[in-house]
Amino acid sequence: MATSLKRSKGTPSSTQIGTFSYWIRRSKIGVGMNVYSNTVENDNNRGYIQFESDDAWRMVDNDASGDHIVLKTTRKFRDVSSWYHIVVRVDTTQSTNTDRVRVYVNGVQETSFSSTTYPNQNENLKIFEGGQTNREYINNIYGGSAGPSFYISHFHFADGQSYGPDTFGSTDPATGEWSIKASPTVTYGNQGFFMFKNDASLNDDSGNSNNWSADTGTIQKCEDCPSNVFATWNELARLNNYSQRYVEHLEGSNTAKGTSNANNGNSYSTLGANSGKFYCEVKATDVQGTAYPNIGFMSEAGAVRTTGGSGQITTAGGTTYNPNGDLIIDAATTSSWGATYTDNDIIQLAMDLDNGAFYFGKNGTWQNSGNPASGASKTGAARSFTPDDTFYFFGTANYTTSCEVKANFGNGFFGTTAVSSAGTNASNNGI
Repeated sequence: MATSLKRSKGTPSSTQIGTFSYWIRRSKIGVGMNVYSNTVENDNNRGYIQFESDDAWRMVDNDASGDHIVLKTTRKFRDVSSWYHIVVRVDTTQSTNTDRVRVYVNGVQETSFSSTTYPNQNENLKIFEGGQTNREYINNIYGGSAGPSFYISHFHFADGQSYGPDTFGSTDPATGEWSIKASPTVTYGNQGFFMFKNDASLNDDSGNSNNWSADTGTIQKCEDCPSNVFATWNELARLNNYSQRYVEHLEGSNTAKGTSNANNGNSYSTLGANSGKFYCEVKATDVQGTAYPNIGFMSEAGAVRTTGGSGQITTAGGTTYNPNGDLIIDAATTSSWGATYTDNDIIQLAMDLDNGAFYFGKNGTWQNSGNPASGASKTGAARSFTPDDTFYFFGTANYTTSCEVKANFGNGFFGTTAVSSAGTNASNNGI
């Protein structure tokens, strides 16, 4: 999500009981995100659910008399490679204060909080109150601005009902993973809603017609969902020298852009593999000179750094295809290996880990007469190797504050622009 949504809220079924359930995948860490808010009057008269800049989850409800709810988790939410299912179950009629607000992550109740203020029994909460115009928000708060983009799916609000996580999800008996219930049985009440069931529509799927509107920008549908996770650029692997971050990730972390005119910033995909065949495309939207961006592949030793080391894609473990047509393998350069490329050219990357081969293409033409379908012959491969247990990742490096690439790992967009003449793939996953 790269914008915020708003709605005018009517009369609720209850201001004491309600349940929020949503699946969310963060694309940035270290920044605040207001997932949901409802402002009755002002800063001191509202309720909201957010991730704070320290990556903890927090819920607040207050008015002029003070705080009704302040719950902040001890744990941090920094896994940008998968979805979290979060259920917030509120019922202020409960006699035990800790039962008045219960939070569940992936089916398990959170019990460790660094801040704990629970509502009084039978407290009326601002997060449920209605009657205001365009002050109920997703990815924003009244008087604020849209936060960084994130992915969100199957967002339910049940007005007047207290539901546990098993209403919205269940444990897969085969894998032990917490899985989504696509069509749960829910009573939504007057102001309840069900958003983003299978699309980017702003219409409410609960039957209540509690529809939303875009505040700024547009909502973009993605193939990435709780039951089928796609790669993005990894916020936890923005490397140059150890602990340095000379690249930023935008547009759901599918865009990588340099942030320094003195150092390059390296990005790697959230998902890697050590077997199978994988494909993605990277659009070089802003090429700087003849050397950047570097686009290619990286072994796990290069992509994962815990102490020291450069983490650069053109060093050991890396294989890159550069704008001047050079191929760089483990810091060794083969000049003019392929065609040159410039702004808005699309670079194809094919990873065959069953046979041990990497391939590069440009705008639909495989370079060096490469043939990713050649199997064991590895025809025209940019790099050949003997398969083993090593994991490999897609990667890129951007130099200067202008250098930028936009990846399509299967969502079907370069940034906010849909791919043209979309092809098909054997797994039938992605665009």
